[in-house]
Amino acid sequence: MADIKELAKLIQELEEQLVVCMRCGMCQAVCPVYDQTGRETDVARGKLALLDGLRQQLLESPERVNERLNRCLLCGSCAANCPSGVNVMEIFLKARAVLNGYIGLSAPKKAILRGLLTRPKLFDQILSLSGRLQPLVSKTANDVIGTSCARFMSPLLQNRHFMPLAKTPFHRQTPAVDTPSNQGMPRVALFVGCLIDKIYPRIARATLDVMAHHGVGVFMPADQACCGIPAAASGDSQSFVRLLRHNLDKLEAQPFDYLITACATCTSTIHEIWPMLAPDAETRARAQKISQKTLDINDFLVSKIGVQARANTGVNTRKNTRKVTYHDPCHLKKGLNVWQQPRVLLDTHAGIERIEMDGADRCCGMGGSFNLMHYDISSDIGRRKAEDIRATGCDTVATGCPACMMQLSDMLSQAGDQIAVRHPVEIYAEYLKSYVHRTETDQAQTNLRSGI
Repeated sequence: MADIKELAKLIQELEEQLVVCMRCGMCQAVCPVYDQTGRETDVARGKLALLDGLRQQLLESPERVNERLNRCLLCGSCAANCPSGVNVMEIFLKARAVLNGYIGLSAPKKAILRGLLTRPKLFDQILSLSGRLQPLVSKTANDVIGTSCARFMSPLLQNRHFMPLAKTPFHRQTPAVDTPSNQGMPRVALFVGCLIDKIYPRIARATLDVMAHHGVGVFMPADQACCGIPAAASGDSQSFVRLLRHNLDKLEAQPFDYLITACATCTSTIHEIWPMLAPDAETRARAQKISQKTLDINDFLVSKIGVQARANTGVNTRKNTRKVTYHDPCHLKKGLNVWQQPRVLLDTHAGIERIEMDGADRCCGMGGSFNLMHYDISSDIGRRKAEDIRATGCDTVATGCPACMMQLSDMLSQAGDQIAVRHPVEIYAEYLKSYVHRTETDQAQTNLRSGI
């Protein structure tokens, strides 16, 4: 373990970014954690001041600084609204890596990140076994949302309503894909992501169905690993680099035009964090090449394939019309400026009426590991989001992030709401199946009867 002077020297490398902060306090107005706690050290400005204190050796408690640094959702709200353009995400991720290199990872984090996450096949086996055993310790909580809750009091699960592991993860349903594209259509690489693979395989299936409908070729390599965001957020550079190189090797096996993901967090991680935290020039160049091709599924379908909303997207008077509202994942809107495209995808569906909720881009409070470590704050933020959803009178809430889906499901289920939680690509795939395919079949039958 290095001494405090060595730590200060490492933090010194972030000096150019730290001094950009003018301490104006604009981040206070948008930080969801500060909104709940009112603590200066919970807002970006306060955390940057603590890091600057370490840099100048004015503080001698790196453990305390690390604790405060981890009280952050990494939602990017502060960076998106910073008049000085402070790259808060980069500063926090690099500072966490420095601090954890000094303090060391806890035993549980080492076991999870280095023992499981960096070993994709073992990770898959453990989660598959857990999926088979989960009925013994959990029971159905909400049939409409599909959540479960613990059968017995659990310190880890507490009163959570959680999404159960899929009976069959996607990598077992479809280990790999290699399909050609129709003439004039692109070929994409599909990065599935852990949550979609193990909890929401239906999203991956919908994605493949949509690609097939549009004649888009798909390359999906087997044995994909986690995108690395849990390791990066925990300051575990060693695990992050192992995952990065593993995935680069897999994705570089074949040529493709775009890398597509249906997970907002994976998209943001591959696009922004892979090049940012790459350990050397060679790996950074490889990561940047992939990063430049990476698109969210909603963005890809609208900007590259040309999916358009139906002509009349006002109040829908059709019978059995569903009312759908949309929650903007932080990593999509604030990180990648993707917010109109998911709404366009929803507005293709003739069977739904989309209703805009108040504060659609307000953070839901998930934040990955933040939810595990600070569930009280996370759920307080989440309940406010659930109130905004409920106020629309919708029967479905859509969002482009599986982690947000888990948080919304928890909050809505605990409140007893009967509001389904879906991904926009699921709803679009349903539209293609229910309306477009049926119309094409009806037209073919009409032509057959007419002798055309």
